[in-house]
Amino acid sequence: MRDAYHEELDAIGDSLVEMARLVGSAMGRATTALLDADLALAEGVIAADEKVNELHHDLENRAIDLLARQQPVATDLRIVVTSLRMSADLERCGDLARHVAKVARMRYPDTAVPSDLHSTVLEMGQLAQRLVAKAGLVIATKDVDKALEMEQDDDAIDTLHRELLSHLIDERWHHGIETAVDITLVGRYYERFADHAVSVAKRVVYLVTGEHVAEFVAATEAAEAAPVD
Repeated sequence: MRDAYHEELDAIGDSLVEMARLVGSAMGRATTALLDADLALAEGVIAADEKVNELHHDLENRAIDLLARQQPVATDLRIVVTSLRMSADLERCGDLARHVAKVARMRYPDTAVPSDLHSTVLEMGQLAQRLVAKAGLVIATKDVDKALEMEQDDDAIDTLHRELLSHLIDERWHHGIETAVDITLVGRYYERFADHAVSVAKRVVYLVTGEHVAEFVAATEAAEAAPVD
């Protein structure tokens, strides 16, 4: 009976890994659609988000059913509750990829991104994909060290986001208000996508250690600084 119970817990983890894979793929394809003005690809990303939503709702239902039937405690309870929160983060990542695809669709047959910003947006899309792929790996391996690295990884997205915004306020900006709005929105979508990926990693730290990241880091640093008898 307990083996079946732990198989259900493992299956919830597998669903989270699959969600991470799907939203990473979605953001990659949305970025291509945005930069190449590929309407069919954009439509595919928008339609495929329903699969992420289905996984999210299914995971919610299974987790709530598990809580009701098994009444987990301690570590198992933490796994179920934290998984619900990670699922919500990943579902939001899927929404943000869909938002990028919608911008591509809205501006078709033109591209929403001026040619001089293509490389910056492409890099943001690639970094966002790598971050959520790493989040999926962290979920699968429960690797606390890799989870802690992700906040630093996210700094690169923040830097690119600021770079995008600096173009908008530059007096040499000549692409008009509509494009400025598109770039503002797209930059925000990538930045928030990365934030949710980092949030997933932080939740894994809590799942494994029972401590939030700040508490865990402080305790680790204190232990390392303590004199050895």
